[in-house]
Amino acid sequence: MNDYLYHYPPLYSGILLKRYKRFFADVELASGEIVTAHCPNTGPMTGVSTPGSLVQLSLSDNPNRKLAYTWELIQVNDNEPTWVGVNTSLPNRIIKIALEQRLFPELGEYDQIRGEVPYGHEKKSRIDFVLSKSHLVSTNSELPLTKNIRNIYLEVKNTTWAQGRLALFPDTETTRGQKHLRDMTELLPGSRAVMLYFINRGDCTEFVPGDGPDPIYGKLLRSGMALGLEVLPCRFEITPEGIRYLGLAKCKL
Repeated sequence: MNDYLYHYPPLYSGILLKRYKRFFADVELASGEIVTAHCPNTGPMTGVSTPGSLVQLSLSDNPNRKLAYTWELIQVNDNEPTWVGVNTSLPNRIIKIALEQRLFPELGEYDQIRGEVPYGHEKKSRIDFVLSKSHLVSTNSELPLTKNIRNIYLEVKNTTWAQGRLALFPDTETTRGQKHLRDMTELLPGSRAVMLYFINRGDCTEFVPGDGPDPIYGKLLRSGMALGLEVLPCRFEITPEGIRYLGLAKCKL
């Protein structure tokens, strides 16, 4: 059964020589050619940017691109080789497909999916997705029915850092991520607020916040959960063929 949510284009194998200036990666292709690929991940990529690792690149046919190749995958764990997704532009696209297919029963029912919706203090933040379930209500039999809309605010975070079977986020201090948690918590209890952690590798079965690099983030996440903030650590299997959903990791907070 083909249950991929996303199919990669044809990929090219190579060996990572080095990643530098955040956006660049030198790779030796299987042919022996050395190319510079775009690195679509601005974070520190803890544990997933080791020189000598097997990587997979996609090739663009856009003649205006400065770098024709894009770094898509890296293989980690010599004892149990695992592919990890590098391209941070994919998680939101894949989550939208998963939402359309209603793959997360934990979210309940919704009939509308909106992306990049302004919210928070003075509407200066944007949430990845807002899910709405509208239904007709009336408090008086003599009055016409009116629509009542319940919103689910959903923020997606890409997660690649792992310690054994444990996935962690973040792998560096993130003041932007801290702000997201504060904004999400302020939505409670009037709306549902959900943090969805896209675990971009199939070898992790548990999730915790990265308290070491950002203890404030971990504190805010736990405080938010105490007030009703929901956490969905979603596991995804990554292969050079595509990406499929594996279910939820255990949340250990």
